[in-house]
Amino acid sequence: MIKRCTLLDHNGWIPLRIALWPDSASDNDDDAQTMLSAPERYLVLVFVKENGEAAGFAEASLRTDYVNGTNSSPVAFLEGLYVHPASRGAGIARQLVTGIQQWAEQMGCTELASDALLDNVGSHAMHKALGFAETERVVYFL
Repeated sequence: MIKRCTLLDHNGWIPLRIALWPDSASDNDDDAQTMLSAPERYLVLVFVKENGEAAGFAEASLRTDYVNGTNSSPVAFLEGLYVHPASRGAGIARQLVTGIQQWAEQMGCTELASDALLDNVGSHAMHKALGFAETERVVYFL
């Protein structure tokens, strides 16, 4: 079952978020407050198994700044997608992305974008399997 996280009900999301981004654990409270208090801009979905255990999540936002490879604004952006390793291969990521796509359409978006680090070939393969097409590669400098 997929459920939308809210300020009152977001059980299971944060531990999965830490599993995906372990270096950002200290930012989770601020991120959660920001995302869950602005449902017109952010969406957090969690896949919950029949036993009540959270098995995966997806985070999305509406971006009005330029998003590489897109032609419209706002653009729905898949900010994060994670499925616990023990639950992979069961279509959970696809279900979560479908939920994000439905939300994006309701928000008036015609494009759903995402990104991955250049060396994250596992993420590249997952994106392609979910129907994403690579548009460009970028290296940023400061």
